[in-house]
Amino acid sequence: MNKIVATTLALAVSALTAPAFAAAKPCEELKTEIAAKLDEKGVKHYTLTVVENDKVGEAKVVGSCEGGSKKITYEKK
Repeated sequence: MNKIVATTLALAVSALTAPAFAAAKPCEELKTEIAAKLDEKGVKHYTLTVVENDKVGEAKVVGSCEGGSKKITYEKK
């Protein structure tokens, strides 16, 4: 991942996930918000996936939803 995309992703994720940790936001709603921010920043060719906490593995977590019971992971294609 190039440095600009990594920085953009980090900024987008931090802007979106801070309030998400405080609220029990539905996963699809948060996933849509994260995707919109990434698209707005010009990030291309990525996948966001909602997974159970124990299924994250080594994926990059970019959000927590449904009261912390699930995570949203980011993968560059």
